[in-house]
Amino acid sequence: MSTHTRRQVLLQTAAAAASGALGRAAVAPPAAAKDSTSKAPALCLFSKPLPHLSYAELARTLRQLGIPGVDLTTRPGGHVLPERVADDLPKAAAALKNEGIAISMITTGLTALEDPAARPTVYTAGKLEIPFWKLGYYRYQELSRLDDTLQRVKRDVEGLAGLSQHAAIQGGFHNHSDTFVGAALWDHWWVLRDTDPRWMGFYFDPCHATIEGGAAGWQIGFHRLAERIKMVAVKDFYWEKQGGQWKVKMCPLGRGMVNYPEFFRMLAGIGFSGPISLHIEYEIEAPSEAARRENVLVAIERDYAYLQKQVQAAFG
Repeated sequence: MSTHTRRQVLLQTAAAAASGALGRAAVAPPAAAKDSTSKAPALCLFSKPLPHLSYAELARTLRQLGIPGVDLTTRPGGHVLPERVADDLPKAAAALKNEGIAISMITTGLTALEDPAARPTVYTAGKLEIPFWKLGYYRYQELSRLDDTLQRVKRDVEGLAGLSQHAAIQGGFHNHSDTFVGAALWDHWWVLRDTDPRWMGFYFDPCHATIEGGAAGWQIGFHRLAERIKMVAVKDFYWEKQGGQWKVKMCPLGRGMVNYPEFFRMLAGIGFSGPISLHIEYEIEAPSEAARRENVLVAIERDYAYLQKQVQAAFG
């Protein structure tokens, strides 16, 4: 995308905001999105870094960036609000489909069947033939009561797996570093071991797996989960000393500590064909909000080019 085109997009966005026209978005997949025989992964952008764009603006931006799919936020503060998902997800799907953009997956905050948004979100996505959805997060409140937490999470995830089956959409449990259930990759295997693998699996994140798994732990965890890996998130990081303590510093893709050439070689080796969601999680600075938004688009272009190169090298 040229600088001129990016500025046009930003100007359109600013005009829409001034007129109160900004909306909340989602996307519809192509007819082949559920074809499990597909050989190539579906590349998409996590919509989180573009919260100011309406459905139509998001679709145009992705088309101009050359990104064929979106991982759409359907959670509190996301493009589609949970309380409006039955009405707004189809609207977003239509707007994105008009630009040829697929909803490769949706990212939710759902953690239990009792959530009022659980059935509307999963059933609406299923009707739209969106192939995958990401669960919300579970935290360990007391590590000394680890087993109690795992038993509760297992029950909740098994309930959501049943909902996935009924709606004909596959769920994915994300491994997030820190005190989240799943930070230790064996948690994933234990929690999901009794669910039907056709409807509930893993949303593997090599960045968070490297943060928690160091040199080889992420590889061991990958192979433990390999048969159920349904979606992949990509981002990068390095360790930085701040105030005398080592902290995780997110950074552009390929500039950190995640061994992406090796990861994608492993991913191709298991015949993965699900969505690969590009995340822009690092801080992007600029002297103004308009300049920051343009820098976000530049960052997306740069990281997507790196992602394409790595996927092409591994998958051919």
